[in-house]
Amino acid sequence: MSLTLPVDRARWCDIDLVVSLVTATVSPTPLGAWLVPDERQRPVILAGVARMWIEHAMLFGDAFLLRDGTAATVWFHRYRPIPPPPGYGRHLAETCGHHAPRFSLLDQTLAARRPVEAHNHLAFLAVPPGPRRAERAESVLAASHQCMDNLSLPTYAEASSGTHRDLYHRHGYTDRDRFPRPDGATVYSLWRLAPFPTTPPPNAYRYTRQPPKPSRNNRTPGRAPSRQAPDGPTM
Repeated sequence: MSLTLPVDRARWCDIDLVVSLVTATVSPTPLGAWLVPDERQRPVILAGVARMWIEHAMLFGDAFLLRDGTAATVWFHRYRPIPPPPGYGRHLAETCGHHAPRFSLLDQTLAARRPVEAHNHLAFLAVPPGPRRAERAESVLAASHQCMDNLSLPTYAEASSGTHRDLYHRHGYTDRDRFPRPDGATVYSLWRLAPFPTTPPPNAYRYTRQPPKPSRNNRTPGRAPSRQAPDGPTM
């Protein structure tokens, strides 16, 4: 598949943009409405939860942005079990209020079906509605795979619509499992084996960083680690 739009690895200063893309993608979906039925509260709460996981991914994974800032992917490098964000249970309750149990239930449902083998996990494919949405999704996913494939690990993704499932199939994923989501939707988990390493196209970021090792240095200053949530994103 040809890559038509350039992609860069996101930096810490890009977190606000990635959060806004994830929020704009999830908010109008049935999942967003189930997590936060109140339309006025929904964007703020979704953004707060997304920020926790995106910041965590910058320590235990990667994020990639289309250079025009209209789409992103967020990944976790699951070489080993990943701890939840520091103080996750407390911050989830503070951010979500009485909606927190739904986020926790979704966390637990997705984590229970996640592969135990080492892999790269596509936590968020953030492509908000708008012009050329399909092209943006194809481009950001293709370029992200160019970077992930340099690590020679399989990739794992979840889809809850036929459109997303077809997108992943076009990029080499095969169906692995299917299971019900707490909101009643069917989730398809998909698995993609890493091809032999190839040279990325000139407009794709070349991944060279060594995988992070969880340590005390990875904790947010002043926050104690929490074991109240599984090791996975919620949306």
